[in-house]
Amino acid sequence: MVCGGFTCSKNALCALNVVYMLVGLLLIGVAAWGKSFGIVSSLHIIGGVIAIGVFLLLIAIIGLIGAVSHHQVMLFIYMVVLILIFIFQLVVSCSCLAMNSSQQERFLNEAWTTMSNATRRETEKTLGCCGWLNVTGKVAEYNEEFAFCQADCKITMKSCETCGNKALIHADEALKILGGVGLFFSFTEILGVWLAVRYRNQKDPRANPSAFL
Repeated sequence: MVCGGFTCSKNALCALNVVYMLVGLLLIGVAAWGKSFGIVSSLHIIGGVIAIGVFLLLIAIIGLIGAVSHHQVMLFIYMVVLILIFIFQLVVSCSCLAMNSSQQERFLNEAWTTMSNATRRETEKTLGCCGWLNVTGKVAEYNEEFAFCQADCKITMKSCETCGNKALIHADEALKILGGVGLFFSFTEILGVWLAVRYRNQKDPRANPSAFL
């Protein structure tokens, strides 16, 4: 049976926003856990993940309150924000799926260049690698990074794979997963907009029948 009644639309919208709230709390919790256990030390990464989690949590709260109270203004704000998020997420997801190997290499090179020395050392420890790329033109830079590397592979085996090679091997798979997950959640946002539009235009059976909608 199609969910077309007032109560069914309300419950479906509430359930969707509860899921968004759980995802937001999960992002915040994972970021805090990663920081406390030293898995990620970059404040920019931690701050970005927490900001996304908080933003998603706030939007979900607005949608949940709007659904419970059938508040027209809050539901409208919720719809507009979800549409903007959908457009942004769709563009990012498609970009991830369309990125070729040369673009991945250029992007990762720029990311490594902008990292602080502390973040580089932390990345080397986590991935078990030293330096970025040991190629012609960057030998001196690689030797300098290798001298400061604190990865276990350097201590135990006296040699390590470069972080650039490791990152490039897994970058394609990671981008496909990221793009696929992003596309999946973007369509849940369209579902949220559709439910909100449908619910806004439905009359509350408990309200005054002559009330203006």
